[in-house]
Amino acid sequence: MCGIAGVMDLTGRRKVPDGIVQRMSRALTHRGPDEEGFFRHPGVELASRRLSIVGLADGQQPMTNETQSAFVVFNGELFDHVEQRVGLAARGHHLVTHCDTEIIPHLWEDFQEGMFRHLRGQFAVALYDVGRHQLNLGRDRFGISPLYWSRQGDWLLFASEIKGLLASGMITPKADLRGLDHVFTFAAMPGPVTCFEGVQLLPPGHCLQITPGKTEPIRQWAYWEMDFPNEGDENPELDAKKLVDEFEQLLLQAVDKRLRADVPVGAYLSGGLDSSMIVAMATKLKGPAINTYTIRVDDPALDELSAASLSARHIGTKSPIVQEFRAHDALESYPELIHAAEAPVIDTSCAALMMLARRVQFCGQKVVLTGEGADEWLAGYPWYKAAKIFGMLDVIPGLRLSNVARRAYLRLSDVPQYPAEFRQRVEDAVGGPNAWIDSYGMLGLAKLRFYSDTMQDALLTTRPWAELGMNLERARHWHPLNRSLWVGARVTLAGHLLQAKGDRVAMNSSVEVRYPFLDEDVFDFTARLHPRWKLRGFRDKHLLRLLAERWLPPEIYNRRKVIFRAPLDSFHMDPEPRFVAELLSEESLRRTGYFDVAAVQHWRKAFRQLRAGSLPRLSVEMGLAAVVATQLWHHTFIDGSLADLPTEAVGMANRSEFEETRTLTLA
Repeated sequence: MCGIAGVMDLTGRRKVPDGIVQRMSRALTHRGPDEEGFFRHPGVELASRRLSIVGLADGQQPMTNETQSAFVVFNGELFDHVEQRVGLAARGHHLVTHCDTEIIPHLWEDFQEGMFRHLRGQFAVALYDVGRHQLNLGRDRFGISPLYWSRQGDWLLFASEIKGLLASGMITPKADLRGLDHVFTFAAMPGPVTCFEGVQLLPPGHCLQITPGKTEPIRQWAYWEMDFPNEGDENPELDAKKLVDEFEQLLLQAVDKRLRADVPVGAYLSGGLDSSMIVAMATKLKGPAINTYTIRVDDPALDELSAASLSARHIGTKSPIVQEFRAHDALESYPELIHAAEAPVIDTSCAALMMLARRVQFCGQKVVLTGEGADEWLAGYPWYKAAKIFGMLDVIPGLRLSNVARRAYLRLSDVPQYPAEFRQRVEDAVGGPNAWIDSYGMLGLAKLRFYSDTMQDALLTTRPWAELGMNLERARHWHPLNRSLWVGARVTLAGHLLQAKGDRVAMNSSVEVRYPFLDEDVFDFTARLHPRWKLRGFRDKHLLRLLAERWLPPEIYNRRKVIFRAPLDSFHMDPEPRFVAELLSEESLRRTGYFDVAAVQHWRKAFRQLRAGSLPRLSVEMGLAAVVATQLWHHTFIDGSLADLPTEAVGMANRSEFEETRTLTLA
């Protein structure tokens, strides 16, 4: 991974004001501490911060082709670049480096806008076509590499992180209430809406084309969309061995390609099925010396070290390098986490992964493999099973007894509820019944408890689900399980696991994370599978478990899904941390205006009277964590007066200067 940024004049070829792109680049130093590069041309400037992993000696950016007709800055990895180079050479292209970035301008020569369909891997790309005076931005299919953009009058700005945009000085940070509402809806930031007014996240699989001088100079379109067969048209194969053989070969190839690097590659190992499979295959391909990293949570119910150690012994690799994580670690690191994520983060385990990435960096590594994606493609979450149970109640068409049961359960649990028609509106926004609605709904109840009247009034006509821009026409034809997988991939995978739990916390320590389960061929194979190979009865990830029988011990391949998390009540320990008290003071709550002061003050004390582990307790804990995280985000980026903590402006002033600079200027 790296960091990219740039500015373009939408009216023509005005000179980009001095210092803007340089400041944007410096704000992304943590993403690319090894080198810095610039491209300057009338009307456009690009910047690159490089974390050198492939082509160490000759991979400097910006990069161009022989005729200098296209210049590119690039964040990510193209895992098939070796094969792509062979094809380009056969078509007469002359490549002079060993870096994957170089194939991009040559592919542009051949395919123009169609180039993005030929890029495979994890990437955010900015390519300037000199002849057209046109900037093209694109993001990978699943949303691994981030890319933000903003139109400020007649200027277009983009960057790998919002901090890069803010550093330009052309954007005044203001809260977008829709974005904050997305956090309370999804516990994620899936985009295109962000928490910052005027800042958008380019959705996965999308391109942005900027052509100055046109009536509409900015055009966005999808070069790829997630798709599944129509219900009934899934792969009819019944032979388990045949499917396991094919899956094994595809996953081995995906791991093998993600081991390609000119620096050592390590792996995260939680002891769960997904990460254990990746480590087992990486060990077979690379040898037992691969470093593995795991987290020890200071809570026996949440700790996974014993399972990780068991996996390592069975696989035959080295014992995991352990990062301790205690309740006070969550508290002490949360301000840094919010600064890294650029949005309120409710999942406290993100802080643990931020510390784990720091440990990877301390051990001298830049790249790790991890197992995200298996749960998304093969129905690994418990709410898929819950949805299956509720679905059994809907045997009588039109009655929707499952919704009656849900509402009865919530009444018995003594938690607030939305009107009965609310769920139907949400289902309509995602193409039909969906397992994720129940999962997201748990946090969504916090809106009813904690939003201020002003906040509720401002969001009265917003529809978070509809704002995701999803292709409902296709979704209505899929099996309900595949429709749930689609929503989970678009929202939780792209908006949380690959952002606050992936790219942001890892790149905060200059560590690149690679995801074999998010290989394009692996997805295509699992998308075609009949749902029975994903959720067999109530056995999740059925096909993966069959494959794991060849690689892992029974204690691992039969292990139930354990969602890695850390305690949610860390913010409300006794004595309460000072910064939490400051953020939740009456003065601070009134200053932001997002939350009902009386409700927050009441539940800060009353939640302890609720039974630990109960639905009401969990609902309140999640809501309070979201309130604290939102207040902390506001303090960090909007108004640094809420607590005695650093702000974004302080963090930017303390960033180090870069080591090496490369500038390309086209007259």
